[in-house]
Amino acid sequence: MTRRWYTEDMHSIKEIFKKGPGPSSSHTLGPMNAALYMKHQYPQADRWKAELQGSLALTGKGHLTDEILIRTLGENTEVVFNLKASPEHPNTMYITAFQGSDALGTDQFVSIGGGKLEINGVPAASTPEIYPHSTMAAIRLWCKGQDITLDQYVDMVEGPELTAYLEDIMDTMIQSVQDGLKAEGLLPGSLKLKRVAKELHEDALACTDPDEIFHLLLASYAFAASEQNAAGGTVVTAPTMGSCGILPALIYHFIHDRHYKREQLMKGLKVAGLVGNLIQTNATISGAKGGCQAEVGAACAMGSAMIACAAGQSDGQVEYAAEMGLEHHLGLTCDPVGGYVMIPCIERNAMAALRSVDNARLSRHILRVKHERVSFDHVVEAMNITGMKLPMELKESSLGGLAVVIPNEAQEQ
Repeated sequence: MTRRWYTEDMHSIKEIFKKGPGPSSSHTLGPMNAALYMKHQYPQADRWKAELQGSLALTGKGHLTDEILIRTLGENTEVVFNLKASPEHPNTMYITAFQGSDALGTDQFVSIGGGKLEINGVPAASTPEIYPHSTMAAIRLWCKGQDITLDQYVDMVEGPELTAYLEDIMDTMIQSVQDGLKAEGLLPGSLKLKRVAKELHEDALACTDPDEIFHLLLASYAFAASEQNAAGGTVVTAPTMGSCGILPALIYHFIHDRHYKREQLMKGLKVAGLVGNLIQTNATISGAKGGCQAEVGAACAMGSAMIACAAGQSDGQVEYAAEMGLEHHLGLTCDPVGGYVMIPCIERNAMAALRSVDNARLSRHILRVKHERVSFDHVVEAMNITGMKLPMELKESSLGGLAVVIPNEAQEQ
């Protein structure tokens, strides 16, 4: 197979990291952006009709899609869940603007992940394609020739303004953890799921085993950010809201518990964004398109690379850490119970955060004793193929997997 080496089809990594209300970048943030677009296009409209199709219709209630549309467009908004339509993309919706009894216009939106949209078949993002390479192999080859590291490559392409943008992103990530650690009670929805981050954190502080302390602390941070997301709080797509607990947990843990300098984590965050960008460019970060391997798997790859980079490991070790993070999530299904971003999503974020640390550690040692046969690009390609072969029931539809074996009385459709 002929691989692309020099192309121009990757946008800024700012597109990977976006702030917004949870619980889902594709089902909440994307529809919110669609509603804002319609309000700008039709300022004279006094009522609206939104038709949700595919995954947006099947899991829209649990993902608060209808609530965010009504909150953004206004109370005079009708939301229709069309369960019979078979759209080409599972995250398809139509919004019609009305003035009185007259329809002003209808626009089609496809929520492609990370809050980004295609509008009437055209990508909405007007950001330029700024990266001269679109595979890890091409980037690594170029960096070797220039004698620079992956984070320096990101700085070279993006310019100095990226650091200021990511400083704000990092602050928001940390805040999502801090807010989640303080919160108590039940998460919204019929599952009646209890928040556990605060108690888990207290258990960690009461431990005497140092290894267990670090594991419980890191898990509590991932629970904290993920519970904030499930409750509709402000979080960061990393690369999606369904996987928003992994990078914040790692950043918070390594700054507060392991005393890494913020500058180290900032370098790592840039590389994490590059990894997420490569996955989105060559595969997908949408759970409705590729399953949870595209969300939590991608985030684990990003987190693994971030920690390896922050620890001062080589670019080869960073790539290997990212490759392991994605490889060992291949085939992971997206089967949210009741359509809520809670079961299995919250625990899954904690597990991936823990695995990110393991991957960074393993990559440091394994490459010293053997040559790795599987590249990051190989795994991204495999994830894309796997995602296409996963049945629709296992891709954010709540029609398969855990979503059908958990007792129906716990679900709300």
